[in-house]
Amino acid sequence: MGVEAQATNERVAGRTWTVRLDPVGRGRADVRVSCSRPACAAQVLPSAAVGRTAAVEHLKAHLRVGPAPRPTAYCVCRAEECHTHIRPAGPRERPAPWRCGGAIVLAVVTDREGRWWRVMECCARCAAAHPTAKVVATAPAPDRPATGDAHRGGGSAPAPAASRAPSAAAPATTFSSIGPHFSHRAPEAAVPQQAPASGSAPAFGAAPASRTAPASRTARQARPARQRGRRGRIAQRFVPHELRPIALRDELTELGELFRAYQQRAEPDLAVLADLHARKAEAFFAWAEATGETALRLDAQRAEQAAATVRRQHLHRIGQAPDGEGPVVARLLTASAQWDHARAVLAQVADHAPLPGPDARLLVVMLTLRTAQSGVGNLVGQDLKGLPLREPEQLVAQLVESGWLSIAGTVDELIASRPECPTRITVPSLTPDDGDPGPFTFGKKLRPRLSGWAQRVVGDKKLRKAKTEAEVRLLALALATGIDADGRLGAQGRGIELEALASWCAVDPGELPELVDRLTTADWLAEAVVTDTLLTGRLTERVLPLTCPLPR
Repeated sequence: MGVEAQATNERVAGRTWTVRLDPVGRGRADVRVSCSRPACAAQVLPSAAVGRTAAVEHLKAHLRVGPAPRPTAYCVCRAEECHTHIRPAGPRERPAPWRCGGAIVLAVVTDREGRWWRVMECCARCAAAHPTAKVVATAPAPDRPATGDAHRGGGSAPAPAASRAPSAAAPATTFSSIGPHFSHRAPEAAVPQQAPASGSAPAFGAAPASRTAPASRTARQARPARQRGRRGRIAQRFVPHELRPIALRDELTELGELFRAYQQRAEPDLAVLADLHARKAEAFFAWAEATGETALRLDAQRAEQAAATVRRQHLHRIGQAPDGEGPVVARLLTASAQWDHARAVLAQVADHAPLPGPDARLLVVMLTLRTAQSGVGNLVGQDLKGLPLREPEQLVAQLVESGWLSIAGTVDELIASRPECPTRITVPSLTPDDGDPGPFTFGKKLRPRLSGWAQRVVGDKKLRKAKTEAEVRLLALALATGIDADGRLGAQGRGIELEALASWCAVDPGELPELVDRLTTADWLAEAVVTDTLLTGRLTERVLPLTCPLPR
């Protein structure tokens, strides 16, 4: 009899498993959904919104096909020493042991950010200790032997083994070894929303089951069905249908839908996100006033802080300064119109270069900027000697012979000229006349700023110390005008095509990786990656003042 009683009183440990939503990698939008059940394989999905939907549907599938909580199960929270909800004691206090109690339930616990969902077979008291727990099923009361006749007979006798065994209709006590697999599509069948019958597990997301044994079918059918309107949801909260004023209820419902729609966007828009957080803060303050809940007021304050932070990030991305602050990056060229003019000069040189080779291309860039507004300018020998040109005298002579450049005097006189006696130069193709105003539209004041900007890029101190050639300086000019507001290469950080860079630098595409390495060594480039078609990466903070961001 002792062995039989021991077998009857033996309790099995409660079940628990977790579904997680984790990022795949830094800077990537796709996510990984995984389940701790051994039969479930992880899956990578394109966005957090799609991954969250797949995780919830996977959890619902487990709850539908799995058995109900067992009345004889040992509380899993107690098995884990209640570390999930017992707060640590103070320095002079000892933690009080948690006392389990109540019926065994199947509860789903999640974090506020929606990154993981944990199913626990635990007691009702432990489930109530979790602020985010949702009870989806309650175990029926265990069968107990009748004690009235035994007491009257002067003793007690154990119930027959047949009465203690679970009924044939009771669910199995183990899960199937083959569980549901992940899918980013929701199943066709809708999830049932009514309370489950005794001994069955409802789908997660349905109306919470009672913490006591469910009523009989007849009693449930006798209850009048209450008609409720559809409730909105925002920030892991349900908007009460009876909330007044109605405009506040509708605003909260609409904000929840807008936030969920924003999570499904392919590209972030920080300006839109900042406006949503600002609207949420205002709506939550009104909600707190209407209900008197302190938690809502705290959420409203957090939404205000989030709106300010996101708006500041947006201004940083577009290169503007927040109110009352200086510019984020003190650039040499300060306006987007100036950046466009700098790119126009480089494009003009690339399309009308009179001589091949990187040395000739760099010299033409500097001479074009000297004479861009009127076609006439001054030049001294030091201007040519400061450029990394292998044979400057021969290049100038070739430009004069081609007719692209004319100088007052000889080439030797130009090389020997000093600042107090500069040489006058003319570029006929840039000289405006009555019928042709010239290729450029900027005025007299902007021309020296553009020329000074190019001189600062080409004559960068670390580029000069590394004794970089003309092709490296040309690549620096191209990258300085081909970044986004955050310093990443290409529009929205997507990279720059190698073919365009090689054409601009007047080199073969196979030589670009070596030029990229030279710029990386000179602290111009960081995180540079050269593929078959693109160059990705970002410019270092040291050279951001010399950059001209691309328009959004």
